[in-house]
Amino acid sequence: MRTAEPRRNRVTPTGEIVAVELRGAWTGNRGILHRDEGAGARIVRSHAGIAWIICRLRFGDRRIPQWSPGHYTPLFFLDEAVALAAGHRPCAQCRRAAFRSFLTAAGTRHAPELDRVLDEQRRIPRTCRRRWHDRPWAGLPDGTFVGRAGDPDGRPDGPWLVLGDRLIAWTPAGYGRAEPRPIRGRARVLTPPATVAALHAGYRVQIDDAARRPAGQTGPGTRSTADGSSSATDR
Repeated sequence: MRTAEPRRNRVTPTGEIVAVELRGAWTGNRGILHRDEGAGARIVRSHAGIAWIICRLRFGDRRIPQWSPGHYTPLFFLDEAVALAAGHRPCAQCRRAAFRSFLTAAGTRHAPELDRVLDEQRRIPRTCRRRWHDRPWAGLPDGTFVGRAGDPDGRPDGPWLVLGDRLIAWTPAGYGRAEPRPIRGRARVLTPPATVAALHAGYRVQIDDAARRPAGQTGPGTRSTADGSSSATDR
């Protein structure tokens, strides 16, 4: 029996919206991004506003409609570290405690201010191109996504997740190989500086268990989350 093709509603650490099999621990949105509905719906824009949020998969008895006309487009993230790297922040409604914690740790006073800061930091103005930030390797907190020295035109190699003394490769199939984390020099950081500051200040980010898998071990990681949601993604 042929399985359904994945829909284009998964988000990568660079913020791209792609169609891959990878399941998500979180949902979220950037406004209405699709045209048409049902099986014929398609993504036609990268965002519709500057409030990019991360939501629980389940919140009370609420059912999030998929590809519904006039309704925001649900997106899905492997884990919270990916969502934060893409430039999203916790929802103030379904994740109130996480939102307040993040707001304080990021040094901002309210959601509109936080959204403006993240918008300036995640993309080059008036474009959809991602902004990378130059930071020392030393002191980067776990959950940060980075790049390393890349090709001759200056694009970083990556993205890689910072986790302890290792860098974990992100792939469209999930977390992959691990390599030693540099201890000197500077990294090209994908995660917005305000978010890096929040992580450094102690915000507890959820990271997919597969990233912590010992080298050489295979098999899917668990999708447990800090908010108690489980892994499920509508195709």
